[in-house]
Amino acid sequence: MIEGKNKTSTVRSVAVFCGSSSGSSSTFLKTAENLGKLLGSAKITLVYGGGKTGLMGAVANGALCSGGNVIGVMPDFLKRREVDHPNLTKLILVKNMHARKQKMFELSDGFIILPGGVGTLDETLEIITWRQLRVHKKPILIVNVNDYWQPLIKLIDTTIQNGFSASLTRDLFAVTNSTDGIVKMLENFYAPK
Repeated sequence: MIEGKNKTSTVRSVAVFCGSSSGSSSTFLKTAENLGKLLGSAKITLVYGGGKTGLMGAVANGALCSGGNVIGVMPDFLKRREVDHPNLTKLILVKNMHARKQKMFELSDGFIILPGGVGTLDETLEIITWRQLRVHKKPILIVNVNDYWQPLIKLIDTTIQNGFSASLTRDLFAVTNSTDGIVKMLENFYAPK
C-alpha cells in the first residue's frame, strides 16, 4: 500500500472498474486495451470483473497479450450467463455483487476507473467513500477519456461547494485524461493529510 509521497510503492495489483459494453467511441476500447498492456508490461496484476465483452474484455486482452496476470472476480449468476473471459490467469466466483466489490478490494493495491455504466459508477463512489472513511489509503485514478467522467467530478465539486463534503474529498482521487504515465501516477499517488 502507498502511504506517503516519498515512500516506496508496493503496487503489485490494480482493480480496474469499467463497462462491460464498448461505449459509443472507439477511443474507449483503445484506452482500455492500452491500459491493460501498460499494466501487463509493468507486471502489475489486473483485477477486474471477469467479463469478456466491452471495456472489460479489452483491458483483460491487453494485459494478457503483454504477459500480465489477470484475475477476474465474477458473481456466480453472471458465470451462468457465460459472459466470463475464457483465458484469465484466474477466475474467482463469488455469491453476489457486494462480495465481488469486497474481493476486488482485497486483491488490489490501487484502483483505476475507466468509462462505464451505473455499475462502474457504483464501484467508483464506494471505493472513494471507503477512502474518505479511512478504510484504505490505496490510490484511486479516474481516467477521464473524452471528458467522460466530467459530470461526476463536477457533482463531487458541487457536494464540496454546498458543504456536504470536505474540500479534501477532491484529493481522495486523481484524474487523468489518458493512460499515458498511469503506472507512474500509481507509484506517486499519496493520501491527503
